[in-house]
Amino acid sequence: MDPARWLAEYRDRLERASYGARQARESLREVEATAASPRGEVAVTVNAAGALQAVKLTPLARRMEAEVLAALIVDTAREAQRLAATRMTEVMAGYLGDSPALTQITQHVPPEVVR
Repeated sequence: MDPARWLAEYRDRLERASYGARQARESLREVEATAASPRGEVAVTVNAAGALQAVKLTPLARRMEAEVLAALIVDTAREAQRLAATRMTEVMAGYLGDSPALTQITQHVPPEVVR
């Protein structure tokens, strides 16, 4: 193959990869998940990485014992993290397809989330 042509094709591949990475990054910035406890006492929002963004407590939460409420917050946060991981996996699968790169990114995601 002509070196100039090879270099042009290589640059095109790099530009497509760079564009895809920017698109994925922007899509992931928009990913967040909110989960609510079964009776609505607690709502927890996390970002794509599962980091806590917000905790909301309703008046129902005030009637709960502190230890029970704390456990409910943790359980609800775990559900929000599971939802965020599912969405993150979907976003990345759209950019990477079923590839070793997707496997590397999702290796710490709970197994029930990874396709």
